[in-house]
Amino acid sequence: MKKEIKFSLVFRDMWQSAGKYVPRVDQLVKVAPAIIRMGCFDRVETNGGGFEQVNLLFGENPNKAVREWTRPFHEAGIQTHMLDRALNGLRMSPVPADVRKLFYKVKKAQGTDITRTFCGLNDVRNIIPSIDYAHAAGMISQCCLCITHSPVHTVDYYVNMAKQLIDAGCDEICLKDMAGIGRPVTLGKICAGIKAYKPDIIIQYHSHAGPGFNMASILEVCKNGCDYIDTAVAPLSWGTGHADIIAVQAMLKDAGFEVKEINIAAYMEVRSQIQEMMDDFLGFYCNPLNRLNNSLLIAPGLPGGMMGSLMADLETNLESINKWKVKHNQPELTQDDLLIKLFDEVAYIWPKLGYPCLVTPFSQYVKNLALMNVMQLEKGKERWSMIADDIWDMILGKAGKLPGEVAPEIVALAKEQGRVFMTGDPQSNYPDELDKYRQLMKEKGWETGQDDEELFEYAMHPSQYEAYKSGKAKENFLADLQKKREEQHQGPAAAPAELPKTLTLTLNGQRYQVEVAYGADAAAAAPAQATVAPATPAGEGEDIAAPLEGKFYRVKNAQETPKNVGDAVQKGDIIGYIEAMKTYNAIRAEFDGVITAIVVNSGDSVEEDDVIMKIARK
Repeated sequence: MKKEIKFSLVFRDMWQSAGKYVPRVDQLVKVAPAIIRMGCFDRVETNGGGFEQVNLLFGENPNKAVREWTRPFHEAGIQTHMLDRALNGLRMSPVPADVRKLFYKVKKAQGTDITRTFCGLNDVRNIIPSIDYAHAAGMISQCCLCITHSPVHTVDYYVNMAKQLIDAGCDEICLKDMAGIGRPVTLGKICAGIKAYKPDIIIQYHSHAGPGFNMASILEVCKNGCDYIDTAVAPLSWGTGHADIIAVQAMLKDAGFEVKEINIAAYMEVRSQIQEMMDDFLGFYCNPLNRLNNSLLIAPGLPGGMMGSLMADLETNLESINKWKVKHNQPELTQDDLLIKLFDEVAYIWPKLGYPCLVTPFSQYVKNLALMNVMQLEKGKERWSMIADDIWDMILGKAGKLPGEVAPEIVALAKEQGRVFMTGDPQSNYPDELDKYRQLMKEKGWETGQDDEELFEYAMHPSQYEAYKSGKAKENFLADLQKKREEQHQGPAAAPAELPKTLTLTLNGQRYQVEVAYGADAAAAAPAQATVAPATPAGEGEDIAAPLEGKFYRVKNAQETPKNVGDAVQKGDIIGYIEAMKTYNAIRAEFDGVITAIVVNSGDSVEEDDVIMKIARK
């Protein structure tokens, strides 16, 4: 009897691997029937990971999107699955246990069947609680082995990890080859080892095509017992994305496996709709280089799902570096120059950081640190001179145990800065927060939503949710899209409302900027957003400049109290954050003093060296 191989369409990851944004809910609902008519998919990845945050970034409610997007697949008998970052939930930083529990309840109610849980450190302590949370919510728990290639990531390492997860009660195992650098023979041995331990465990293989191994890897895992294969469809297949369903199906059919046939007419319809989505606006955020396979990706091992945002980040940082170089009469870099420098730096620092698996959020941490190092070195400064707190948390063990050892130079730097390494349960570092967010929503007059889904969204993504509720996220997105359209001479996007969004008032000699909302927007806006926020008030003191380009935030979660004009600060105090490349970079006071002015509003975009505050020395 032929071994049956089933297919999953990773629709969310296709977009994340190509660019910055995902389709709007109306586009998702429109394409779903054609995906179903293709007739070859038993599963579709509908949401999770970046999907939820990305909706907020362009002003769309992700809860509405998930409910409407999963519904047609359920009606067709197709399972839906989503990505879950274990300790980090759906974001880049760790999540309290009560928010993680609510996460599963909400996503099950919204229509998600399977959670694909992974930890970028492969620390089973972070994954195992999710098994119980999933089961309590009535979901299937699929646990991941994050695949990479290093001296510490051996066949035995992965098989033993799978055994621990199976013993803890997971329903399925996913070989998450997020960079596509797993070697085919090694992957086959891992798959065979897992099946030898538990023959009836379902195994799903997820791989990106970019480095060039993945078709061979798919065949090898199928020969060794794999049950499901993740695939994509054109024009978002191959490159930093995933193998196309047509090629995978033909290869496995020829190899003697039982596979479902593909309705090619429906495939072409899906392909056409994806192209329409790209022509509409999503193509502005898809770098052409992400459409190409590139074996240079083997050395840095960066994941396909990150390459979409990486190329956008490179454009921004290249501009920043070249501004500095022009100012200092140095030759400018090309994007290829910067890309190779980044790849080389990732390969250099990865062993020094203890070989974290290069998958969200740790791939971003390693990439961000590498890029910061490159930027500092290009500007004549020292390597390791700017390490974000989230990256330190990874290094120190606060987010879990690193697979390898941290290099002595990093240990020495931690000691010099008074930082302490940790070995306890990572979850214990992050106390429950739901009650605080529930109270905040009550104070703001916000509804917690059906099945507490709005409460969940706020607790999971505080800053992005506030920007969404105030309308700032959509306003920023439309402005950025308009700029991109004008740059490509395709005509301006629909302009935002002409009514003023801000007013500048003078009170007792101080200038304040007040955000203004109208109609439904006013009802949705948080009272905290409507309160006066200082904007370039008259004040003595020294300029505090943004250390890099990004979005300025006064706080990053509800635990913190924002600094205000008149507050005394000491050297080293956090006075705000720059959110760049999905990481919050703390801005610290460089001397003791008093804040005399806050020049920008929370959520505003800033460029490197823009003045954000003034502080008068004591």
